Amino acid sequence: MTLSNIENGIYMNLDVKESLKSIDSIVFDCDGVLIDITQSYDLAIQKTVEYVLRKFANITNSIPITAEIIDGFKATGGFNDEVDLAYGAILSIVGAEKNNENPNDFIFKVIQNSDSTGINSVEKYLDTISDVSDIKAKLDYPGKHDENPLYQIFDQLFYGPEFYSKLYNKKSIFSEPGLIDNDKVILNKELLDFLKKKFNENISIVTGRGLESIRYPLKELLDEFNLKNSFFLEDEPRELAKPNPDSLIRAISGLHSKHCLYVGDSFEDFIMAKKAT
Repeated sequence: MTLSNIENGIYMNLDVKESLKSIDSIVFDCDGVLIDITQSYDLAIQKTVEYVLRKFANITNSIPITAEIIDGFKATGGFNDEVDLAYGAILSIVGAEKNNENPNDFIFKVIQNSDSTGINSVEKYLDTISDVSDIKAKLDYPGKHDENPLYQIFDQLFYGPEFYSKLYNKKSIFSEPGLIDNDKVILNKELLDFLKKKFNENISIVTGRGLESIRYPLKELLDEFNLKNSFFLEDEPRELAKPNPDSLIRAISGLHSKHCLYVGDSFEDFIMAKKAT
């Protein structure tokens, strides 16, 4: 597939240009599309990895989890879930420590040997080159979302004590404000009004976030979407997570759409959309 630069920063496969005229609905991913998460979710990954390595592995000089590392994991197609990504990074750094190797070089070696099966591919590869059984046993990931220590640490850092308590009826071990407050909303009412008019209000969302998690930054903008045919996968069973196309197929069906445009920003989104066709 060859992409042509049709405008500044916009690339398109010209083979589908004409077919875009028949689009009758649009479904959005959230993170990286409606919301800039570089100082919220991405920072939560970094802080979670640092805390877990210090508390569970006695590693205090961890490398920073950079945008390059995050993008590397996500490019494999198996790390749409930020907690999965944090887990993959934690195992990699522990593996590097066990092997007495440079952690930055080691983590990219793990990324190169990972695929769309996500944490399964990381664990499988590391089993052949390093012993990370101790940290795996301590974290017991993924387990149940509301009981697993890694999920709890990540959620407490991301949501902050007040919102975390509201969501889970539990007290956070952290006192600092939640990183969700750093979410930067890209979407605006003017664009939403234009899209609702163009697509006869057939606009919805399929995202890895939970409903309350996305309502927090979007506020009243969320109600402009067709929520009946939107899916918030953090609230769904883990097996429905991207790139499983079930949620997207259900959204398209509920919108009675014959030609839907899905807007995402990750390889998982691409795989999900391809599977849904």
